[in-house]
Amino acid sequence: MTVLVNLIVTLGMLYVVPAGLRLIDPAGLRTAARLWPVPAALGALCLWLPRGIPATVLAALYAAAALALATRAPARLLEARRRSRAGGSAGGAPPRTTVSGPAEVAVCTALVSPSIAAAALVAERAGYRLFGFDLDILALTVPHFHFAGFTAALVAGLVCRAGATAPGTTATTAPGAAPAPAPGAAGLSRWAAYSVPGGTLLVLLGYFVDDWAELAGAVVLTTGMWAVALLTWRDIRPGARDRTTGALLGSSAAVPVATMLLALWWAAGEATGIAHPTLTWMAATHGLGNALGFALCSVLAWRRLSRLSAG
Repeated sequence: MTVLVNLIVTLGMLYVVPAGLRLIDPAGLRTAARLWPVPAALGALCLWLPRGIPATVLAALYAAAALALATRAPARLLEARRRSRAGGSAGGAPPRTTVSGPAEVAVCTALVSPSIAAAALVAERAGYRLFGFDLDILALTVPHFHFAGFTAALVAGLVCRAGATAPGTTATTAPGAAPAPAPGAAGLSRWAAYSVPGGTLLVLLGYFVDDWAELAGAVVLTTGMWAVALLTWRDIRPGARDRTTGALLGSSAAVPVATMLLALWWAAGEATGIAHPTLTWMAATHGLGNALGFALCSVLAWRRLSRLSAG
């Protein structure tokens, strides 16, 4: 399991996060996206070293970069609130990205999530049972907050941005936005943008409370992910201008249907005691499927949509 988890985390650190930052804000996060591969390489390297001081130092350097990224979130939320009250940007200029409270909640969750993953990484590489958690749980927290935390929240935010630009509205299309979705999608996209971060937070709180709280978080997160999947399949995918983008969007919509059922099964088993998959089996199915079929395909698809929109 260790090798598979390390490969998944390496993918998230080196490609998914910097590519995602360009989708969140190509201008405002341009420098962060360009520099991210440096600390990400250190973080990825520490995964393959034995636990100890060298691995912990490398993990701490990655954590410092992740914490710096997290500090961007409060400013974005305040800016979104100010623009929402003002009805746009100062001076009448169009906003840099679509102003949408739920979308900003989602993308700010994405900005904060790598710091949570990095904190678990530092503790695990040091062999320290942070908050009393087993080292295996800390190790799995790292991919969880790079993919459920960062990528799922990111995609929920992008889908919400696209949903905010419905027919008859005047909002400026966000970077990476597909053609405007059908009427009625806005409410579902807002639910997705709130429930994916909310479910992720509930799962985290479940670590500290009990298995039933974690199950509740899994239910909320699953409904949010399925909302993202439905909107992607029904509203975003038909607007793809080429087969490759359409196939990537199709995969990113289909995979969470199965992988989140596995998450519900595992969480229900932990809470009720019914037979459920092992962590190793979950890493090989739920984890790998979400990393490749959902996260990687989503980021690749939205980057293609972004380039087509810019062109």
